[in-house]
Amino acid sequence: MNSQTEKIRLQGAAGAIEVQRDQPAEAARGIAVIAHPHPLFGGTMDNKVVQTLARAFVSCGWTAVRFNFRGVGASEGVHDEGRGECEDMMNVVSQLAPEGPLAIAGFSFGAFVASCAAEKLWAARDLRQLVLVGTAASRFSVATLPAEAHERTLVVHGEADDTVPLAAVMDWARPQSLPVTVIPGGGHFFHGQLPLLKSLVVRHLRAGAA
Repeated sequence: MNSQTEKIRLQGAAGAIEVQRDQPAEAARGIAVIAHPHPLFGGTMDNKVVQTLARAFVSCGWTAVRFNFRGVGASEGVHDEGRGECEDMMNVVSQLAPEGPLAIAGFSFGAFVASCAAEKLWAARDLRQLVLVGTAASRFSVATLPAEAHERTLVVHGEADDTVPLAAVMDWARPQSLPVTVIPGGGHFFHGQLPLLKSLVVRHLRAGAA
């Protein structure tokens, strides 16, 4: 993401996990682990939305950790339809954020994986923030979030998303009474609207820190 980005190699269940970590200028308020879009459709930790999420967290004083799912880049293993990818995310959390304030975030397929990780971590960890962008609710069984997590959760979706229809996200969110922030005219990758996406995430994080 920048010249100070730290490159790390972890050991996961499927082999090596390729990781990049960015630190804020001041002492970090916690660690944010961010998941990328679908590996079989070109998703990597260098995706622009994923980098936008990382920049938003860093600007709000969080350490941002991005990683490649198994079979992507230098991460070993093969795609596992979400099961192994959730295991990958849990491995990154356990090794790089084993204690203290934690945030979980993801884009598209990564939002689905992030929801699964959040479901597993909620009772055991100090999960301060959950950010789900372009949540792949039409393609995967996105986890239901605990009611007490809603105030700490930001769900963002593009009105004109033709990869994951907004209606599918609303169908997932409605039974939970979980608010969804809709970017008017926004597509799945938020072309031309990444600064707006970043500002929404920053606003949410700062409100949570108040």
